[in-house]
Amino acid sequence: MHIINLDKVSFQLRENRNFKWLTDLGEVFTVFDEQDSGNLCFGIEKDGLKKFVKFAGARTMEYQGEPEDAVLRLKDSVSTYEKLQHKYLIKLLDYFEVDNGFAIIFEWFDGECLHSHWSFPPPHKYTHPDSPFYRYRQLSMYQRLESFKHILEFHVHVEKKGYVAIDFYDGSILYDFKNNLTKICDIDFYQEKPFINTMGRLWGAERSMSPEEFEFGAQIDERTNVFNMGSIAFGLFGGELDHSFEKWDASLELYNVVMKAAQKDRNDRYASVEDFYHAWLTVV
Repeated sequence: MHIINLDKVSFQLRENRNFKWLTDLGEVFTVFDEQDSGNLCFGIEKDGLKKFVKFAGARTMEYQGEPEDAVLRLKDSVSTYEKLQHKYLIKLLDYFEVDNGFAIIFEWFDGECLHSHWSFPPPHKYTHPDSPFYRYRQLSMYQRLESFKHILEFHVHVEKKGYVAIDFYDGSILYDFKNNLTKICDIDFYQEKPFINTMGRLWGAERSMSPEEFEFGAQIDERTNVFNMGSIAFGLFGGELDHSFEKWDASLELYNVVMKAAQKDRNDRYASVEDFYHAWLTVV
C-alpha cells in the first residue's frame, strides 16, 4: 500500500505513482478513489476554474483487474461522450495519454452523486440527513419530476443516437441542490446497437438491471433501457426494489406508467424510452 499526497488530498494505491502531470494542471482539491472500475477521479482548480479529471492506469485499492484494461475502457469511452454530448451530460473538455495511463478532463459540475457509497454506504444512504440520496427524496414533487424528466430526455437522445445505456444507476446521477439542476455522469459503458450480452451478468447495480442484463446471449436494446428507467423511477419516487404502491410518492397514474416500464417480461414494457417518456409526460 502506498499513500499518495497531492495538494489538499491523500489516498492509497497498491503501488506508487507520480502525479506531477495532474498537479501541473491545477490544485487538486478532492479525490474519488473508491470506485471498483480502476479509475481515479479528481477535482482540480486553476485560476478560479474547476475541472473534473478521470484517470486510468494506477493500481487502485478497490479494483481487482489489470490497469491496462481500465485504460482501454476509458479510451473507448471518449467517442461515447463525444457522440452523446447533451445539455444534461457532463461536458467533455479534453483527453490525453499520460504516464502509461489515460486521462479525460470534464467541465466541473457542482452536483452531488445520489449514490455516494464512499460517504454514506447503505443504510445511511437512505436515512442520514446529509446523504445526497436522502436529501433528494426530501425535494418537492415538482423538483423530482423535473429532475427525472431530464434523465428521460437524455436517454431519449441516447436512443436516437443508436446507443443503449449500460451501467446506468443512481450513482450516475448528479444533483445540484443549490440550483436544482440534474446531470448525468459516468456513461463509460454505454454501447452502440446492436448489442448482445456476452458476459452473463453485465456491469451495473442489480437494483436497476433488467432480467436480460443477467442472460448470456440476450439482446440489449430500447426495451432494456425502458426497464432501467422504470427501476430508476422506483428509486427516486418509490421503494426501489419494492414496487408496491404503498411505497410510491407520486400519483397512481404515474405509478401505473412506471409499472409498465418495469415489467420483467420485455414484451410487456414500452417499446422505447421515447414511448415511456411520452406516457410519463402525458400524465404529468
